[in-house]
Amino acid sequence: MDVIARAIGAHGSVLACAVCATGVVEEARRRHGTLPTATAALGRTLCAVAMLGCGLKARQSVMLRILGDGPLGPVIAESTAEGALRGYVTHPGVHFPPTPANKLDVASAVGRAGTIHVTRDLGLRDTYQGSVPLVSGEVGEDLASYLVASEQVPSAVAVGVMVAPDGEVLAAGGWLLQILPGAPATLPAFLDGRARALPPVTQMIRSGAPPEEMLSLALGDLPMAVLERRPVRFECRCGPDKVARVLIALGRSESDRLLREQGKVDVRCRFCGERYEFGAGEIARVFAASARSAGGDEAATLNGWRAAT
Repeated sequence: MDVIARAIGAHGSVLACAVCATGVVEEARRRHGTLPTATAALGRTLCAVAMLGCGLKARQSVMLRILGDGPLGPVIAESTAEGALRGYVTHPGVHFPPTPANKLDVASAVGRAGTIHVTRDLGLRDTYQGSVPLVSGEVGEDLASYLVASEQVPSAVAVGVMVAPDGEVLAAGGWLLQILPGAPATLPAFLDGRARALPPVTQMIRSGAPPEEMLSLALGDLPMAVLERRPVRFECRCGPDKVARVLIALGRSESDRLLREQGKVDVRCRFCGERYEFGAGEIARVFAASARSAGGDEAATLNGWRAAT
C-alpha cells in the first residue's frame, strides 16, 4: 500500500517525512504514457510534493513545479491534505540513455537551469508562493535547495524511482529531514553523514521497508516519534462541472469552431489524462446555463487543461 509517515525526531529538533508511492507513480505512468526517464522525473516530483504536503490541514494543498530548460518541459505535481496526488510532465516521450552510474538521467531531461516553484494553498485569501533557481535538475537536491533558500529550513531530501526494462515502476518513494530552530549545532553534520550512508530509496522500498523504517535509518540512534501515517493515492479533482467552466473560458466562438472542425469538443485534463467529449447539444446547454447564472463563477482558468485536437 502506498503510504506516507510524518515523525518528530531528536527531541523535537527534526521534522521527518517519508513516502512509499510505487502505485501512485505507476498509475501516473500508465495514464500519461511516459517513457522511463520521464517516468522517473514525474515520479520524483510526485514523491517530493507528497512530502511537502505532510502536515497540511483539511482542504489545503501544495503544488510543485519544476521548470527546467531540458526537453521534458515543465513537470508539475500537486498534493492535498487528504493524500490525493496528481501530476504530469509536458513531454512524456522524453528518454535518455542511462548515466555512467547506470541511473536514469533525470537531470539531462529536466535541465540544470531553470526554477523550482512551490505554491501552498492554505485556504486563506492569498496563496503562498516561493521559487529559487534549480541547482541540479535531480528534483531531490532542488527541493532541498528550495527549502533552505526560500523557507530558511536546513533540509535533506532523497527521492527515487526504479523502472523495469518494460517501463513498469518497480519502486518509488522518498524521505525528507528538516532541522527545526533551536537544534544542536552538531545536528546538521550528523544527519548529513547519515544521509550519505543510507542505501538508495528504491533499494529500501524494494526490500520492503515502510516509511517509518526509512526514517529510523535516516535518524540513526536519535529518538523518533511517529506523528501520523496515512495512505496516498493518485487522484484528480477534474470532473464534468470543472470541464464545463473550461469550455466557458474557451468562449462560445472557439467552442463552435472546434465543433465545426471536429464535430465535438474534446477536452483533456493534463493532470490525469481523462478526456471529456462534448457534442453540440452539450455545448449549447453549458452556455445556456452560463447565461442564466448571473453573478456566477465563470472566470475559469485553462491551467492544467487543454482542448485536444
